[in-house]
Amino acid sequence: MERRWVIKETDNNAVMQLQEALGIHPVLCKLLVDRGIDTYDKARYFFRPELEHLHDPFLMKDMDKAVDRIVAAMSAGERILIYGDYDVDGTTSVALMFLYLNPVYPNIDYYIPNRYKEGYGISMQGIDYASDNNCSLIIALDCGVKAIEQARYAAEKSIDMIICDHHLPGEELPEVVALLDPHQPGCAYPYKYLSGCGLGFKLAQALTLHQGWDMEHVYNLLDLVTVSIASDIVPITGENRVLAYYGLKKIDTNPILGLKALMEVSNLQAPMSISKIVFGLGPRINAAGRLDDARKAVRMLISSTDAFAKDNADVLQTHNLDRKEIDKQITSEALEMLELDPLTPERVTNVLFNPEWHKGVIGIVASRVMDQYYKPTVMLTRSNGVVAGSARSVKGFDVYEAISACSEYLEQFGGHMYAAGLTMAPEQVQPFRNKFEEVVKATILPEQLIPEIDIDAELQLSDINNKFYNILRQFAPFGPENMPPLFFTGQLTCNGRSKVVGNGHLKLDIRDKSRNRANGIAFQQATHFPYVHSGYPFDLAYYIEENHFNGQVSLQLNVKDIRAAQ
Repeated sequence: MERRWVIKETDNNAVMQLQEALGIHPVLCKLLVDRGIDTYDKARYFFRPELEHLHDPFLMKDMDKAVDRIVAAMSAGERILIYGDYDVDGTTSVALMFLYLNPVYPNIDYYIPNRYKEGYGISMQGIDYASDNNCSLIIALDCGVKAIEQARYAAEKSIDMIICDHHLPGEELPEVVALLDPHQPGCAYPYKYLSGCGLGFKLAQALTLHQGWDMEHVYNLLDLVTVSIASDIVPITGENRVLAYYGLKKIDTNPILGLKALMEVSNLQAPMSISKIVFGLGPRINAAGRLDDARKAVRMLISSTDAFAKDNADVLQTHNLDRKEIDKQITSEALEMLELDPLTPERVTNVLFNPEWHKGVIGIVASRVMDQYYKPTVMLTRSNGVVAGSARSVKGFDVYEAISACSEYLEQFGGHMYAAGLTMAPEQVQPFRNKFEEVVKATILPEQLIPEIDIDAELQLSDINNKFYNILRQFAPFGPENMPPLFFTGQLTCNGRSKVVGNGHLKLDIRDKSRNRANGIAFQQATHFPYVHSGYPFDLAYYIEENHFNGQVSLQLNVKDIRAAQ
């Protein structure tokens, strides 16, 4: 598939000024300026994150009300219900608040809604559970900012609510004791992109300050916050970067028992990274809610013994293996449907429906199908008498807006620019498919249907050395809005020792016009070998990484794409 290479444009004056201040390679200064770091002080904060850089939690609107209500509940011996969503952010939020409160106030319980029976967010059944179990205060995490009716229902049952949510609020806010959401009107909290678990951390931080407790108890839960930051794809900037930096250290040195057990069954070892969490830990935690009961994920995360943690981690591992098989089967069926459909090449969308597909994995499959065909994609299945679906979008195209334009055929829909969920009656599938194609065709730009490779900077092979890399690695932890830098070097040729290795990989031995050399690996790109070996010049887009082999450590290029020299 053709891919467009786009090199980010940067203010050269800002780069030159920063280089004067820092005295490091201009390409590193370009990377910093692209991240909004254009002064010495900002660079110092970026490269040396400190827990003291975290904001005062009481800057958040309603934080004082939330703390006062929890203190009152503990003083009166009230039972508190910790409520969270069924994904990684929700389950880590519940685990964090449970592990935080339980040593000082054990009169607590937790609740996770069933993905298929109750759906996303605060459910009426959850409030009934609180009432039936004599809980007079609900602390809701990672959900609730749009729970208008549920808040009223709780009030009718004399149950107070504290809502900690990081999602965008609607026009009406729920009437609760305290609403912690940095996006709500009138909230002056300086950082707006916390995860749901991050908000739970801020509440625990505020309560600790109020009570004069040891802050180390809160900091010991930063590994959970980091798992949520990674899995919920929030920006690794500002406060999130500080939390993730120290959370990764905690995971590497002394993770909670549940995460330690999950790392063992996942064959993951220190040093951990955001990427390892996203692809290793996150899917296993998510698998509980996708295929069974997300409370099993919470049980693992709050384990107090190694044996209990291992038993629960094994359960999640089994669910994840089952999820992978279902995922693989549905992906295969979806791709076959598209290959056999003669209209596929003409369409700018993919809308696929099979009533037998598992609802818990169609979002994952939608992403895989979109990556293969690079078109806005909707996967639909039958669930509880209606057709339910997940949508994913290509870069720069708002799939939520496109779905909104088809609302006449839908019963419900929600989401954001790149991912959305929707339900409809079975007879509306074909009308929706036709309208969605019509809407997207009228609004998508031709270039949006071509995958784009965003390159951070041009680099010469002579610039790649240990000094450069030792500063580059300090840009970590990497994640959204602080991704690993992707470099470009042009007019390269093969030294004659490049070869195909493994299962379709390309091992590169290359040089530039000045005869500077480098080694690289291009995974799943063996099809480029004939051109690379032909002697004609080519360009590389690549990451720089360490290669550990036979006890030797060297720098190599991890190649994202290869093209004929421009």
